[in-house]
Amino acid sequence: AHLMRPRESCGASVAAVATRTSAPSLDLGIVPANGAQAKPGRPHVTVNSYGPAASRAARALWIVHELGIPFEHIAMEMKDLKGADYLKINPNGKVPTLVDGDFKLFESMAINLYLAAKHNKDGFMPASLEDQALCNQWSFWGMTEVEKPLLTILIDMFMTAPDKRKPDAVADSQKALPKPFAVLNGAPQGRDYLLGSTFTVADLNLASICSWARAMRTVRPARLERSLIASPHRATASG
Repeated sequence: AHLMRPRESCGASVAAVATRTSAPSLDLGIVPANGAQAKPGRPHVTVNSYGPAASRAARALWIVHELGIPFEHIAMEMKDLKGADYLKINPNGKVPTLVDGDFKLFESMAINLYLAAKHNKDGFMPASLEDQALCNQWSFWGMTEVEKPLLTILIDMFMTAPDKRKPDAVADSQKALPKPFAVLNGAPQGRDYLLGSTFTVADLNLASICSWARAMRTVRPARLERSLIASPHRATASG
């Protein structure tokens, strides 16, 4: 385990891990929108984030940087995920996992929504129940409508041996993406961000998914989702 201090950009940490893999750089270009840094006198670190940065754990790493939450990053080796000690924390044997004091939580979107609610500042988790529901909506929508086809293409292009690739699955995924991207393009309706003029956990969670497309030259998303990919903390309708 090593301590990843909040002053380090999450994008840099993702790039550092990605360079040690067989895949090309998967730097998501993620940096805190508010330039958050740890401040003197912060409480003792109680938040532990488990999982390699070049995985869905990147979302949790981004949000702790974004909100300036003191934390320890335990990168984990894949071979250790089925070990008895880790299975006590996450019985699924997968990443990411969050340990916050005595509280344990898995699933990347659940982790981010929890941290956004607990460490909220500057409206990162909106106050109204309706806007909180929209944060949930866009987070889950991204997972169900966008992530699977993006990862199907990414894994086939960069993480699969040539003789094991599935061009039909890639083609189907490429055909599937325009529909959800069209939904996303129509969402802002003149707003700067998904919910209005403020960058929220909805934008972060969705950008963390769309950012996988940075490595794919065959995926050409337009307008809002292109902005999310290029500069997640400045996604605008005119991007």
